Amino acid sequence: MSLSDANAPYGAQSGAAPAPRKAVTRSRLADMHARGEKIAMLTAYDATFAAVADAAGVDCLLVGDSLGMVCQGLDSTVGVSMEAMRHHTESVARGLRRVQGAAWLIADLPFGSYQESREQALRSAMALMQAGAQMVKLEGGGWTIDTVRFIVERGVPVCAHLGLTPQTVHALGGYRVQGRDESSAARLQGDARALQEAGAAMLVLEMVPAALSARITAELAHCATIGIGAGKGTAGQVLVMHDMLGVNLGKPPKFVRNFMTGSDSIEHALRAYVRAVKDGTFPDDGLHAW
Repeated sequence: MSLSDANAPYGAQSGAAPAPRKAVTRSRLADMHARGEKIAMLTAYDATFAAVADAAGVDCLLVGDSLGMVCQGLDSTVGVSMEAMRHHTESVARGLRRVQGAAWLIADLPFGSYQESREQALRSAMALMQAGAQMVKLEGGGWTIDTVRFIVERGVPVCAHLGLTPQTVHALGGYRVQGRDESSAARLQGDARALQEAGAAMLVLEMVPAALSARITAELAHCATIGIGAGKGTAGQVLVMHDMLGVNLGKPPKFVRNFMTGSDSIEHALRAYVRAVKDGTFPDDGLHAW
C-alpha cells in the first residue's frame, strides 16, 4: 500500500476512489462502547505502519512501551525512557497527519515517568500529548487512582491498565496470569471500579481470566475494557502489531494469532484483524485465553 492510498476506508475494494473515514474521537469511542461495537486497537511505533494500520480501519493506535522489546531488543519495558516514548509518539502522529489519519492515538507513560508524584505524571502526560497523543496510558490500580483523577481533572484523557502490568513484571514474579484466586480477582474488580470513578475512559485488561474480565466489563458503564489475553468478553482487543504479523524475537504468547497466515499483504492482515475483532471471531477463548 502506498501512502497515497491510506485514506481508503476499511473494507474498500481495490481500485475504489479513496475517501477519508470518520475520525475516531473520544465521543465516538464512547458511542461504540454503548452500542456494543468492538474496538480494534493495535500498537504502532513509526509513521509508515501507523498509516497502514489507519487505512486498514484500526480504531486506536497505541504507542506502547513494548517498543523497548520490539524495537530496542530489551528484556522488558522497564528500560524505556520518556525521550524514546516522545520520539515514537511524534513519529506515529506524523504518519497519521500525513495521510489525514482517523485513528485515536494513545501513548504509554513509561516506567519512572509517573510514579514519583501526581505532578510528575501530569508533566509526562503533557509531553506525550504535545507530541501528538490524544490519550495516555498508565499501569496499575491502588495508588494510581489519585493520579488518574488528578490528570483527568486537568484535561488529559486516561487509559488505565490492570492485570499483568509489564512495568512491574519483576514485582509480579514474571509474566503470569493475574486474578486467578478469589482475593486477587476481587482486588482487580475493585481497582477497575475505582479507576472508572477517577475518570479513566478506557481500561486495558492483560492476562486476566476470561470470566473475570467479562465480569469487570459488565460492571463498568462508562469505561471501555480492552483485552489482551483476557478473553472475548471485553469491549475491544489490542495486540502488539509485530506479534499479530508473526514477526517477533521469541515464542509468541498464547493470546496471539498470526494474521499473516492466509493474507497476501500486511494491509490485508491488518484488515483481517479488524474484521475478526469486530465480528467476535478473535479471540477464541479456547485458544487465546485462560
